Amino acid sequence: MFAFALIAASLPPAPPPREKASTAAEAVRKALPLLVQAAEGHVDQRTCFACHNQALPMLAFAAGKARGLSLPADTIKNQTEHIASFIATNREKFRKGEGTGGAVDTAGYAILTLELGGYKADANTEAVVEYLLKTQPGRDHWRTTSHRPPSEASEFTPTYLALRGLRHWGTAEQKERGAKRVEAARSWLVRTKAKDTEDRVFRLFGLKEAGASEKEIAAAAWELLKTQQPGGGWRQLDGMEPDAYATATALVSLHEAGGLSTEHPAYGRGAAFLVKAQRTDGSWYIKSRSKPFQPYYESGFPHGKDQFISSAASGWAATALILSGKR
Repeated sequence: MFAFALIAASLPPAPPPREKASTAAEAVRKALPLLVQAAEGHVDQRTCFACHNQALPMLAFAAGKARGLSLPADTIKNQTEHIASFIATNREKFRKGEGTGGAVDTAGYAILTLELGGYKADANTEAVVEYLLKTQPGRDHWRTTSHRPPSEASEFTPTYLALRGLRHWGTAEQKERGAKRVEAARSWLVRTKAKDTEDRVFRLFGLKEAGASEKEIAAAAWELLKTQQPGGGWRQLDGMEPDAYATATALVSLHEAGGLSTEHPAYGRGAAFLVKAQRTDGSWYIKSRSKPFQPYYESGFPHGKDQFISSAASGWAATALILSGKR
């Protein structure tokens, strides 16, 4: 998924837990154990799938594994098995187009996480793709049914996730049926304006996934790039301070979908912002903007009731720094 050359043995050891990291490599070293704890803590306590504690940590795990970084042997295996079990339990609901809580956001992130974990296509993935095809069939894009900003509030997010799921997991017959939805979504993505960083990030991802023209992708990338703040970070919303979540999502999308080199000065400034923003425990703290509606539990990740968005931000941030290739 990502192109990068980094050997684990070449990385300096992370600083002690209560010292700030001074390099991207040290920051990654400090972050990965916490992300493993967040993912495994969720599996230990819940049977459901969690975007914040599984999908975004897995993004970092996949990037790290591809580059030889050390992870507990069973981490990725345990995560994919847990998610496959969750889908299997709800497989008939997915197949009928009913889905589960979180709708397309949950379904899309679940099969993205399976993709990152190296899972092989089966009845589970076919059922989720069937759900993506059957849900909201009269629309030219996929809508979120939640309002949990920033990660479950933008309609660009489920649209990208659905498009990626169709491309990666769809059977030949499903892709043929989905062709009109992909075409409609591409047109929607091209003409629809983004309002904030989450919109801009996932509009860019979506345009790339939908096969938009190079000109359209470049325009979306510039729209995101020009909102970088003087200190190197991005803001979730106008008027907010730059933070690790917005900054990391921007960097990953600009590189992966927009083609921005990690050697570009803007990427370097963003990576430096992330290193500076990391807490001494290895996490990136983000204050939640969502109203809780599920029973609270401790996953083992720090920051109490802000832990879930902080875990998601930390997954994105670790990924962005792994991509940077800086030691």
